[in-house]
Amino acid sequence: MSTQSNKFTLNEWAGAFGDLGILIPYVIGYVAIVGIDPVGLLFSFGILMIGSGLFYKTPMPIQPMKAIGGAAIASGGAISPAVIWGAGVATGLMWLILGLSGSMKWISRLVTKPVLQGIMLGLGLAFMLESIRMIKTDLPLGLLSIAVILILNRFEKFPSIFIVLLIGIFLAVWQQPALANPVNLLPHFKTPSFALPALTWDDILTGALILALPQMPLTLGNAIVALTAENNRMFPAKEVSERKIALSHGIINLLSPILGGVPVCHGVGGLAGHTRFGAKTGGALIILGSILITLSLFFSSSLILLLEALPKATVGVLLFFAGLELAVGTWVSSRTREDYVIIMATAVIGLSHMGIGFVAGILLQQLIQRKLIKV
Repeated sequence: MSTQSNKFTLNEWAGAFGDLGILIPYVIGYVAIVGIDPVGLLFSFGILMIGSGLFYKTPMPIQPMKAIGGAAIASGGAISPAVIWGAGVATGLMWLILGLSGSMKWISRLVTKPVLQGIMLGLGLAFMLESIRMIKTDLPLGLLSIAVILILNRFEKFPSIFIVLLIGIFLAVWQQPALANPVNLLPHFKTPSFALPALTWDDILTGALILALPQMPLTLGNAIVALTAENNRMFPAKEVSERKIALSHGIINLLSPILGGVPVCHGVGGLAGHTRFGAKTGGALIILGSILITLSLFFSSSLILLLEALPKATVGVLLFFAGLELAVGTWVSSRTREDYVIIMATAVIGLSHMGIGFVAGILLQQLIQRKLIKV
């Protein structure tokens, strides 16, 4: 555990919301399409964020797993909440076994720096492409929000993301005045529905086969190896190891479904999002986690209404800058031609599926090292 004290400055408050570009679309999809209870979903995110902030004392993110979330939401409700919870249990067990067995040290040796940079570049570009699609739904608002961030970011202590969020919320309320109805804003206390009693072995097996296993390469590349490298680059005094992060994934994914939540990860894009808007300690995670717990227990219905009404362009702008931070962070001038080929191949293939891009990058790296191909 890091000995650095968490801070709760204005920058930490701003950085707390830097990952909403990822969180909001998945929360809406899980609730509106899959049928996950918003109380348990938000409560689990909140608990895990507070735990992450207290333990690491850096902006160690808690994100929904993208491959699992994407498949579940794209199924249009065909994949049940129980199968998603089962995938979380299976994911947790897999990473605990890998972490405890010591396999992570061997696996991480296969993943060279160009492969990591390719993963980060691919994720950054994927975020930016998705953000452009969202921004195009309201181009004037998107361009205005980008301009606000670019202008206000010249003042280091000014939390530009707050202004962008306030603009988005104002427009949401203006377009749907019912959101401001006092009845919708009244607190209604609800307790989370714990998922463990509803789980069966069939749910865990199905979740493992159709959701957890396809997610594994993406988690290894993005949320363990790349996250470890990026965390250690940004916070050299608070280094972590691949084994520690693998074990962390095991623990948080066993806890999340118990609380009614979904499979989660420490995605490197989340670290970029939080730090991009000012976070430097775990205070940002504690702030956001506390807000999510309060909202889940007292305002879950109101929050879902607001999230569904929040302009996509606003969410897209947050996602754009998180992606930009990732993509720009991969640039290093002193590279060989082979490094460039591996980076670009990993990134381009990863645009369609990050797990496949990760495997392709490793294979290409091995072929080049063994001089089986020349570039």
